[in-house]
Amino acid sequence: MFKLYALALIASFAGVANAHFRLLYPEPRGPFVSDQEPNFCGGYTNVTPNRTAFPISGGFYSIRTGHGGTIGVMVSTVQNPNNFDNFSSASGEPQFVNAFQSSPDAGVLCFPLDFSQSNITGVRDGANVTVQVVVAGSDGSLYQCADLTLSSNATTSFTCANETTSSHDSGSNSSSTTGGSSDSSNNNSGLGRASTLSAYAAGVMAVVGIMAGAL
Repeated sequence: MFKLYALALIASFAGVANAHFRLLYPEPRGPFVSDQEPNFCGGYTNVTPNRTAFPISGGFYSIRTGHGGTIGVMVSTVQNPNNFDNFSSASGEPQFVNAFQSSPDAGVLCFPLDFSQSNITGVRDGANVTVQVVVAGSDGSLYQCADLTLSSNATTSFTCANETTSSHDSGSNSSSTTGGSSDSSNNNSGLGRASTLSAYAAGVMAVVGIMAGAL
């Protein structure tokens, strides 16, 4: 009964816009497959043997999206998470390392991802974890995963860049930061304008979608 209600709620938010997104960094579990995005981890249920070394503090993640939406990041400390339940806390709630944030922009977005502030059991230096990025947009909730090893010494050459086009503005904005433990608060587009839970309905839709998928 709850699953039917959840699916009906998700459908009520659905629109004609295409909100596909790609996880650019850290490296996702597998190649992008658009029709698998509504599924757990974008269709990939097995952990990759080549985990990305990722900073436990001062890190970031980057996505490319075709539409604005509400974005959050769940984390699992299970060694081979293969279902939504593995991303839940002991109380059964979805376990978020980044709360939902709303961005009106499309394009390349970069967001901070700081595990040292999460206070989640098992998230520590040297731990193997998996993150699942959730984007709730006009066509429902979409998911992609990345398997990580947290390290206080991890660095990356990936550029934390924001190249965005607002749905309310025909212009575009861009900024970038290169480095391993980038201070993403220095970015002033995309990331800087993201507001936590300003799109409450989309956040509710995403959480309901996660819970429905776990049933």
